[in-house]
Amino acid sequence: MWVFGLYSPLPQKMEWDSARVERLVAKSQEVLARPAAHMEVGFFRGLTLLPTAIGIDKNPDGATLRDVLPADVYARWQVLKGKYIGENDSIERRRPIFVADTLLSKGIWKSGLTQHTGVDELIEKTARRNKVKVTSTAFSIDVDDPRGLMKAFKKSQVEDVACFTKTLERLEGDIDAMRVRANAWANGNIAEISSLDYAERDKACSDAIFNSAFARNSPAFQHLPERIRANWMKAAEKSLADNTSTFALLPMKDLGGPTGYLADLQAKGYTVESPK
Repeated sequence: MWVFGLYSPLPQKMEWDSARVERLVAKSQEVLARPAAHMEVGFFRGLTLLPTAIGIDKNPDGATLRDVLPADVYARWQVLKGKYIGENDSIERRRPIFVADTLLSKGIWKSGLTQHTGVDELIEKTARRNKVKVTSTAFSIDVDDPRGLMKAFKKSQVEDVACFTKTLERLEGDIDAMRVRANAWANGNIAEISSLDYAERDKACSDAIFNSAFARNSPAFQHLPERIRANWMKAAEKSLADNTSTFALLPMKDLGGPTGYLADLQAKGYTVESPK
């Protein structure tokens, strides 16, 4: 199994020499897409959920960011809002976790980087062109009452100030590090990639959701990161048993170290070799 580490953000005008990757994909029997989760909702059922979904990103009880953020954090937000977003009164009523996502995307874009790298798409397109099977490793979330779930989320408080603060920190001091990581990824510099500390922003934002009362009271969201990981592991083991060669996609942050996905394979007796 060849495991390809995905990284973002990357330069907007990046020209990626993907020839070797395309050759490896073409010689494989299967491509495993990156781990994810999705909630199955049919088209007509989805239409009935629209009224409930409207406003899901708003703070409960009409609160604004000024109401829910510490004064010093709000002052830092105002500086970055002016720099990357500009005048936008409606954003002040959104939950911090949603505002953080918008701010990060805008900030990265204005810094000449992009989160939409197109790498996944190119690899999957190469697989289909060569008639290589593409397998989703997304974990399907089974929700008995999606309408009730949305109503519960709209009413719930989410402790997302840490997520918001980590996003501010990333834009205030991590832009240059993002460029260093992007160059290390592009050059395949394993030593440099390994020496870089990834920002804790993603973990803070996922913890805001998964540690909230909303998630703890919903069986569908309990232990979801662990279930996503176990689902990928199941797909990986099946592909290793079935194929001569498999090409798997994993985000860089989930790759190495004692907590990475590959550590699970090592624990089961598989040999994991780092590229030279």
